[in-house]
Amino acid sequence: MFDRQKKGDRAVLVLPHSRGEGDTTRRGEEFAELVKSAGAEVLGVVAARVEDPNPRYYIGSGKANEVAEAVLALEADVVLVDHELTPVQERNLEKLLNVRVVDRAGLILDIFALRARSHEGKLEVELAQLKHVATRLVRGWTHLDTQRGGLIGNRGPGETQLELDRRLLGERVKMLTKRLEKVQTQRSQQRRARLRNTVPRVALVGYTNAGKSTLFNALTTGDVYAADLLFATLDPTVRKLEDLSCGPAVLADTVGFIRELPHDLVAAFRATLAEARDADLLLHVSDAADDERERLHRVVDKVLDEIDAGDLPQLQIMNKIDVAGIEPRIDRDAAGKPVRVWLSAATGAGIDLLRQALGELLGGERVQSALQLPLTAGRLHARLKAAGAITGETVDEHGWQLVIDAPRSVIAPLSGGDAAETRLLRELLAQPE
Repeated sequence: MFDRQKKGDRAVLVLPHSRGEGDTTRRGEEFAELVKSAGAEVLGVVAARVEDPNPRYYIGSGKANEVAEAVLALEADVVLVDHELTPVQERNLEKLLNVRVVDRAGLILDIFALRARSHEGKLEVELAQLKHVATRLVRGWTHLDTQRGGLIGNRGPGETQLELDRRLLGERVKMLTKRLEKVQTQRSQQRRARLRNTVPRVALVGYTNAGKSTLFNALTTGDVYAADLLFATLDPTVRKLEDLSCGPAVLADTVGFIRELPHDLVAAFRATLAEARDADLLLHVSDAADDERERLHRVVDKVLDEIDAGDLPQLQIMNKIDVAGIEPRIDRDAAGKPVRVWLSAATGAGIDLLRQALGELLGGERVQSALQLPLTAGRLHARLKAAGAITGETVDEHGWQLVIDAPRSVIAPLSGGDAAETRLLRELLAQPE
């Protein structure tokens, strides 16, 4: 076996592709950007056509030998493969190449570990990394078949080092899971507090490097780090959004999405992505200058479906119009409702149009009215209060006099009581805004 290096930043890239993929140039460029985000230097690229994956190396044996020659000639210390490898394939390639081999999932996890800043983000990344490593413990270690034993008082087969490592890893996973559950509880309490304040919630989503963080900074007084790197920011940031015709709102910046995001990472970041799942409106940011924006849009929608946010209302934001040479504008549907805003977060062109669209959408989706509830409608009163829909109330012998101010999407599902309560809710929702 080879000796592992603590750091490997001289890389040879392996780009598998199949006949049906069409133009693979964009995919290769994106993988190179991932490598750049990880801080590695690309020495060479080997394209490998894979129609029937080789169970030993994933790529063919001839292509694997070609990669080995490139590694020797370029003196690389890591090979990065733009595909998910099985533990066996990864181990076999490392034996053949005598350098570290990292697949796409491992590379993305490494970038997330590099970018995470908050306590919650670090816990989520480490948990995802440990789950990824759990099936790969055997690779890269030469002592895992040795057994404790042979000493007086400690004879017998003992416990293999591999079993020890797996047990320790399992204990670490349990500990991280408990810590993360505690942090998630705290974050959910913060979200419930925002619900009680009846402030509309808006979340930025989109493919990584679409300009979400730049747009966040342009809309708020936030100072979120923004750079021309994939996954430049990971941790969610929430700021107050003011100067809207509908009143203040809350804006959240979330992690960027990417194709073939590791499953463990999506699962671990459910808490972070809950900012998107709990939003009243999603701002789906796309790069207007990107010819493949429709395909990337579908990738984002797929991840939103995975976190149960696929059915939330969306406003499409076509960013970077300064690069595409497009004038700022609002696209509307047949009913006059804003569906798309063209802008440049970098120059500020069209930001005022986005504020206008947000005011229309959030204002039109809120119920602001007085409501008289009889004392017999205690269950409905409790549901309205729990949903944060009541902003003021008085009570006398006739019942509650309530002031309601909440998103229509919060009030509408509260029916389900008796017929009288259902009628009261319907009358409330039917009142003009």
